[in-house]
Amino acid sequence: IYEQTRQCLRLIGEALAGVGAGFDDVTRTRIFTTAPRRWREIGRAHGEVFGAIKPVTSLVGVRGLLDPKWLVEIEASAYRVE
Repeated sequence: IYEQTRQCLRLIGEALAGVGAGFDDVTRTRIFTTAPRRWREIGRAHGEVFGAIKPVTSLVGVRGLLDPKWLVEIEASAYRVE
């Protein structure tokens, strides 16, 4: 689940970069997981990326995601002033 979380965050980073933003522009993340008891692994990956940024974060346990192999999915909201 740690690696899946890192992959989600890599994809978020690519999407942010595509619009000229970065992780420091993220104000909220919402993490959906089929394995909420593994929150420490998810939190470790999230913390490695966001460090001192600390966006508002929710962890939501769900019964399933779009692909049964997925254990985690992450939404991110960002705000950037130009």
